[in-house]
Amino acid sequence: AFFWLLSLLAASLLWFVSRALSGPGDAPLPLGAAAAVLLQELGRFACFKLLKKADEGLATLSEDGRSPISLRQMAYVSGLSFGVISGLFSIVNILADSAGPGTVGIHGDSPYYFITSAFLTMALVLLHTFWGVIFFDACERRRAGGLGLVVGGHLLASGLTLLNPRYEASLGPIFILTLCTGLWAFGSAGGSFRSVLECLSCK
Repeated sequence: AFFWLLSLLAASLLWFVSRALSGPGDAPLPLGAAAAVLLQELGRFACFKLLKKADEGLATLSEDGRSPISLRQMAYVSGLSFGVISGLFSIVNILADSAGPGTVGIHGDSPYYFITSAFLTMALVLLHTFWGVIFFDACERRRAGGLGLVVGGHLLASGLTLLNPRYEASLGPIFILTLCTGLWAFGSAGGSFRSVLECLSCK
């Protein structure tokens, strides 16, 4: 969560600089969501490097020479913390709007604003969790393709939110992306169809 907050701070500084460089009547330089996504992924990579060092340190201190926490567990916790803090920041302005004044939809706005925002935030938390698992696995196995797909998926999800308030054009594709990314993360974590069947049969 701390690394995500650092990336948010860096994105805010970039936005402030772009506003300062543009004229009084000009639009700011087109940094926006893409720069924020790239900074978040840089923060995720820095988190991986730090946890990798911590994992090596824990292994040297343990009696059997192995770390008590696996890298997959660290990936899951890191992704979940990225998702939770990202979800909190994305929903806080919406909760502030819900305090009033007025009623959503009274001036022609969508009456589904709050419910779709809740579903988008849920998808965002899940996506960050899945991206964390995939990202750490790709870094560990040195697979540049996996890293590129994570960054591309993050850029796609952020870009789809720009289609709002056309929620039918953003919500559906984001949930399809969440499902596909979840299956990919399940496979990256060592899951298989056989393991699902064994779990359901309580073996």
